[in-house]
Amino acid sequence: MSRDLQITFDCHDPRALSSFWRDALGYVHPGPPGVPVAPGGDPLAAWDVFLERIGVPESERNARSAIEDPDGSGPRVFFQQVPEGKVAKNRVHLDVRAAPGLTGEERMAVLETECTRLVALGATRLARHEPEPPMGAGHLVLADPEGNEFCLD
Repeated sequence: MSRDLQITFDCHDPRALSSFWRDALGYVHPGPPGVPVAPGGDPLAAWDVFLERIGVPESERNARSAIEDPDGSGPRVFFQQVPEGKVAKNRVHLDVRAAPGLTGEERMAVLETECTRLVALGATRLARHEPEPPMGAGHLVLADPEGNEFCLD
């Protein structure tokens, strides 16, 4: 039997990091439980109101955040605040599939365009790996705003 998957990030600023990954992946922030968010409404503002209403101190309102695939096919991504910083290379990382099925220079051009978009959102470009057929299609390595490495593939 298969299981649902949630990916969890330890981070300093869950709201900011979840907003980066929301925009990077085309995901959405879900609204609070039982609180309808109008089309075009701001789910994060709805969370602020909800958390205040249930008595969560303002200092604890950025302790966690989440994003979800609006189509329901991708995993939920959860962000939890931790006091320590990132100190080493990730042992697990995300591969953002920006150019599936493309090869050679066409593939690398699409990856470069996506890299430019993600850098504008706050990512840092770390490396470019050229195509090396038959096993290596070529990819870019980036880091999100808190330094978590990921690949554009």
